[in-house]
Amino acid sequence: MALRCGWRHLALVLVLFLIIQFVFYFKPEAIESVRNVPAKFNYGGLNKKPTPAVAEDTGDVAADPHHPSRFVAKTTRENAAFVILCRNTDLDSIKESLTELEEKFNNRYHYPYVFLNEKPFTDEFKNSISEVVSGTTHFGIIPTEHWSYPPWIDQDRARQEREKMAKNHVIYGGSEPYRHMCRFNSGFFFRHPLLAQYDWYWRVEPSVKFPCIIDKDPFKVLRENNKLYGFTISIKEYPKTIPTLWNTTLKFMDEFPNHVSNPNMLKFIQKAGTNGTPEYNGCHYWSNFEVGSLNFFRSDEYLAYFDYLDRAGGFFYERWGDAPVHSIALSIFLDKSKIHWFEDLGYFHGPLWNCPKGEAHKRLQCTCEEKKSIETENPNWSCIKEFIRTPN
Repeated sequence: MALRCGWRHLALVLVLFLIIQFVFYFKPEAIESVRNVPAKFNYGGLNKKPTPAVAEDTGDVAADPHHPSRFVAKTTRENAAFVILCRNTDLDSIKESLTELEEKFNNRYHYPYVFLNEKPFTDEFKNSISEVVSGTTHFGIIPTEHWSYPPWIDQDRARQEREKMAKNHVIYGGSEPYRHMCRFNSGFFFRHPLLAQYDWYWRVEPSVKFPCIIDKDPFKVLRENNKLYGFTISIKEYPKTIPTLWNTTLKFMDEFPNHVSNPNMLKFIQKAGTNGTPEYNGCHYWSNFEVGSLNFFRSDEYLAYFDYLDRAGGFFYERWGDAPVHSIALSIFLDKSKIHWFEDLGYFHGPLWNCPKGEAHKRLQCTCEEKKSIETENPNWSCIKEFIRTPN
């Protein structure tokens, strides 16, 4: 009888223990919430403050002194995400990019990834990507109105202009999808609902390389130094792709002088014209790599500039790229103190390199050749010297 009572007491204790565990495990704080993204936003202007960094303990420094994780022990993660525009057919090339990015940086931070495509991503693509990255993944479809002709564009004229450019061997001159991509990256990527919750973005493309350890968080570098945009490579644009972009920009500045910052960075992108009017020197930040503030692009100033360009039709009648559009806008609306050159962040996008030099090359275990950096190998094409001598 006593033995039977003992077993009953033991069973009762076990049941109570399981109930307590169940209640604790499923309490609201332990359940990850899903954020509902609103359909419309009020972003404010260029002075909107970013969300404070979210604390994350990344653990102890690795015992191996050569392991990349030795660069970060405990850190904070910014309200930021990687943004990747690609297609299902880019799977292998984007996996190569992300494998290296994870090894050199994100395996210590676990920043999320936002993938965008004008068509749905396949399950194979999603599953393969999720196996490579350490951060959460989000896959989105680009709205049709962001990847199509606006109603004011004459599509027959656009086709004829593409054919002319193709005959003249203008780079990507005959490509229709390339134009949609440039327009999307110029005016719409930052409006996608999957990016609504973030303050910062880092653009990543297929087939790029990160040849060095990235020892500092680029998002944190920008926020802590009150900067809004960062780049690795700056070069001159092909003039035949943007015949009227600068004149259209001058008209915008004449019509909206209140949007032009004082001070600004117009000296970075201007050269003396033949009739005394400043001309565009072609300098731009190569936007296949860029780290920046989403709120800059959401600002009234930038949206007014993009809308003005979009109405002019140059994304389709010419071949305006997002790199000069971003760069000219940054030069109009910001001063140099808001722009950062990530000189020590190793990067390659064929055929150009940004390779750290001197002590940084050794410290960051770079596998690139210092002399291959564009500002060293081809200083006349590079715009680094123009950036450096632009006054603050």
